[in-house]
Amino acid sequence: MTSPRGCVDGPADAGSRSTTGFARTISVVARERILMVDDEASIRELVVPVLRTEGFDVDEADDGETALELFRRRPHDLVVLDLRLPGIDGLEVLREIRRVSTAYVIVLTARTEEADRVVGLELGADDYVTKPFSPRELVARVRAVLRRRRDDAVVDEVRRLGGLVVDESRHEVTVDDVPVELTALEFQILAVLVSTPGRVYTRRQLIERIWGWDFYGDERLVDVHVRGLRRALGDPADSPRFVGTVRGVGYKCVAVPR
Repeated sequence: MTSPRGCVDGPADAGSRSTTGFARTISVVARERILMVDDEASIRELVVPVLRTEGFDVDEADDGETALELFRRRPHDLVVLDLRLPGIDGLEVLREIRRVSTAYVIVLTARTEEADRVVGLELGADDYVTKPFSPRELVARVRAVLRRRRDDAVVDEVRRLGGLVVDESRHEVTVDDVPVELTALEFQILAVLVSTPGRVYTRRQLIERIWGWDFYGDERLVDVHVRGLRRALGDPADSPRFVGTVRGVGYKCVAVPR
């Protein structure tokens, strides 16, 4: 079939599952709510039916103002957010979502919009999908993100390393007794690194621990969040106190436990 701009695959084979009992069972058990935000009606018309067939409740918005109104009206588990929106753009929508919620966010960008994609990740997006994409790819990303639970790794433990204190139960971080604001993903990366100081984690290992073993996106996603983490900690990459780089391998905590 001829796909509209932004997608390369239709929903035919995904939608065929609606004749089985499988999709109906999921719709009763899961019922996660998704907000699909894209100003292109052709994309929403392809993606939304597939998400609903897969058992999700879906709200739609074609601009940033409507998206924020729907988001404030009732809770959503995940937002699929196009960054190029009329009026209030997607980055501003993402800022507002992150100000009030830890709902998962997958941003949609064109392949040429790398700068927007990086900014979106730094603002706290959990994943990104580049256009053109297939509805099946997006559904797979949605399921992979929703399988994560941000509180799964939280334990009742405080770790003190050099001037760094990480309180996992309270989700709080201080450096030299000064509170540090981190995004949820930055905190998770830091929590993994400080759990075993000195151990080197590859990008793939960090992705499996935080994003899930079935994540198949770009591993450079880790680098973006590590840069944000270092910036928040005031920890320069060329002379790190806390997060060190092992070239060609990954990252480690270089601070010494107290």
